[in-house]
Amino acid sequence: MSEGRAYIRLAPHEERVFSISRLLRSTAGLDPLAAFRGNHSQFQVMQEVRRRLRKYRDLRVSVRNVTGFNIGGGSFDIDFVLRGPDLKALSTYAESLRDRQESLGLLDADTTLRLDKPELRVEIDRARAADLRVDPERVGTAIRLLVGGDEEVSRFKDPSNNEDYKVALRLREEDRADPATIGRLVVSREGGGVAPLESVARIDRVPSASRIDRLDRQREVRLRASVAPGFAMADRLAALRAAVGAMNLPAAYTTRVSGRGRELERTFGEFVWAFALSIVFMYMILASQFENLVHPCTILLSIPLCVPFALLSIWLMGNTLNLYSALGILVLFGVVKKNAILQIDHMNNLRAGGMDRASAILQGNRDRLRPILMTTLTFVAGMLPLAVGSGPGAEERRVIAVVVIGGQTLSLLLTLLATPVVYSLLDDLALAFGRRKGFAIRSLFWWNGRR
Repeated sequence: MSEGRAYIRLAPHEERVFSISRLLRSTAGLDPLAAFRGNHSQFQVMQEVRRRLRKYRDLRVSVRNVTGFNIGGGSFDIDFVLRGPDLKALSTYAESLRDRQESLGLLDADTTLRLDKPELRVEIDRARAADLRVDPERVGTAIRLLVGGDEEVSRFKDPSNNEDYKVALRLREEDRADPATIGRLVVSREGGGVAPLESVARIDRVPSASRIDRLDRQREVRLRASVAPGFAMADRLAALRAAVGAMNLPAAYTTRVSGRGRELERTFGEFVWAFALSIVFMYMILASQFENLVHPCTILLSIPLCVPFALLSIWLMGNTLNLYSALGILVLFGVVKKNAILQIDHMNNLRAGGMDRASAILQGNRDRLRPILMTTLTFVAGMLPLAVGSGPGAEERRVIAVVVIGGQTLSLLLTLLATPVVYSLLDDLALAFGRRKGFAIRSLFWWNGRR
């Protein structure tokens, strides 16, 4: 199979994507509308190339972006591995998945196993060879010498110049590819005599693998593809696993994820630990500052309240949950709790001054509303340049600002209402627990006094 590759360099980003700087330059050139003409992203160019090459049905086309750094699996979004003992079965399973690439949400799917290399396969009829007293080893030796060739079977001395030359033995190229010619080769028989090869063996022309990939001493085939628009890498990997599960593979066949998918799963697993540890550390710090075990729970309640709004912001902007959005959620965890800290700290100070709890809650929220709005708006304004910024890679970095702005803004009203309510409920729970604990201690002392 032939293969060709082409590297295409697009025009500079600032010349093909709308930006404020481009608008200013076109305005200075007395043609402000030029900033709105001919705009196209790299993704749009890739989609157009795929559309134009779709008419060539016999070609397996793959349009990929050149990655800045390689973490394994090349520049493929999906690198799905099938392992097993039989190459034909592996090829069948992989091609079945490739044929379903549209329903699986994949683009440019291809496999690494090619059963397209022609070869001549010699199968010895052992019963016939035994009748003719032909040793199978001699069949292999004859084929190796005449088809594979031997660099030196003898030496020839030329008396004219007194030089020795190596004598190589091998069939001509056109004869090596002809099963009829190979079948007329003779092999020696035990006890003397020869027999033609075709009398003890069958020679067939069959396709074979151009290369065989192995890992951990197992044969493997890789399905490599890009993720179609509207899908994410994680759910496409889940769809591939579900499709393989529906194929009911034998026990000897296994699957695994490699390349970017493996790094994505490992990274998000580590992010889960990072999220959990961040909550634990925040609770420890807040508990030490407030000298209370209940108030940190009220403050940390704002974290799960902001996550749905962060995910909603990602969905509304057409982004996916990736490494950048996970970083944005981690940043959001660090800033969203500040509103609750301002509220609870002021309410505690008012209660310490002698104010009852209900009045302290109302007065504290009234006093802290303006600082909360000021800090929130300031933080959102600081994220706006990142959200509206342009330039190479701006589409990927923008999701961080989208997560922080959407999660912080949409959860603001809910946290302003939920924090004082949860504060009063947990305070009642702490008082009830304290009364029960005091009653238990007094009962213990009374019982010991009777004894």
